[in-house]
Amino acid sequence: MKIIESNKNEWIKQLKKLEKKKYRDLENRYLIEGEHLVEEAIMNQSDIEFLLITAESYETYQHLVTKVSDDILVQVTTDIIKHLSSLPSPQQVMAIVKKGVKANKESIKNHLLLLDNVQDPGNVGTMIRTADAAGFKGVVLGEGSADIYNTKVLRSMQGSHFHIQVEEATLENYIIELKNDGYQVYATELNDQAISFKEIPTTEKIAIIMGNEGQGVRKEIIDLCDCPVYIPMFGQAESLNVAVAAGIVMFSL
Repeated sequence: MKIIESNKNEWIKQLKKLEKKKYRDLENRYLIEGEHLVEEAIMNQSDIEFLLITAESYETYQHLVTKVSDDILVQVTTDIIKHLSSLPSPQQVMAIVKKGVKANKESIKNHLLLLDNVQDPGNVGTMIRTADAAGFKGVVLGEGSADIYNTKVLRSMQGSHFHIQVEEATLENYIIELKNDGYQVYATELNDQAISFKEIPTTEKIAIIMGNEGQGVRKEIIDLCDCPVYIPMFGQAESLNVAVAAGIVMFSL
């Protein structure tokens, strides 16, 4: 087991850079923190490069340590954990994980959730987690959507990206491919032509598109869909949070 005791260590400096998307993309890896996410990564046989743990917490997380090979274990200090963490009081265990292989349309079947420029990391992570809970098979992040490996997205997902396929794609092209493959594609929008989400036919191949928190789904995306859908509201709220709306529609299917 390797032992590192300084934040100034060159390897630690490289890990710190993984806070930024450009370095995650460049190195094709990302950092997860906390017992739950690390355990999810191990249970789902993700490609874990390193497991970081403090000497003080070695016994606490023995159930994780025994499930990985000794050559990927790195003992670090509490200060290093705090240095790498995005949380004020982090748990004393982290892992460096290789990004998953990008899925293609043929590997994702049945119900899908597509996100068009959904920028808030908490919303993106929550929708992926909800898609997992609702039995959806995949989530597609369109242009402008928050990065799946953003620390806030990872915390909101709670490991759901280990369970279902999540990929990035140009939505215009992706929607055309889906329709050619027999999918019914619906976008959420408030207009006169929209139907209630309760009227969506429960066929096998359905894709639901959720849009930007402020502007909604882009018109050019809506024009490619079979029909816009809306959620009837009975109070005085002008709109629903996009993650809440996505949960209502996904569970209804």
